[in-house]
Amino acid sequence: MKMVFAIISKSDEDITVTALNEAGFFATKLSSTGGFLKKTNTSIIVGTDDDKVPQVLDILRRYAGKRIDEMPYVAPSMSRPSAGVGAPYVTVPTSAGGATVFVLDVSAFEKF
Repeated sequence: MKMVFAIISKSDEDITVTALNEAGFFATKLSSTGGFLKKTNTSIIVGTDDDKVPQVLDILRRYAGKRIDEMPYVAPSMSRPSAGVGAPYVTVPTSAGGATVFVLDVSAFEKF
């Protein structure tokens, strides 16, 4: 048996846990905060059989993995009243998501 411990972006929490549940995995989620950037994260714990670990990792990659999102950007010149209505809408690519995943051996498991 294995325990998959994943630290993901808070914004990916709902869709990732839903995907895990729909695939038949029980997941425990904990709110957490990163020590370096002080960002809010979600830590997810999944206990599963050894042969199902690749399926859990695939779901984590798909729903919580790194990706490029387009974020709206308003240049300082666009925020002035003189820019007026119809100022160009600009997006910039930005990195989003990402997961840190640990797969641990479980020597014993009991459910009371």
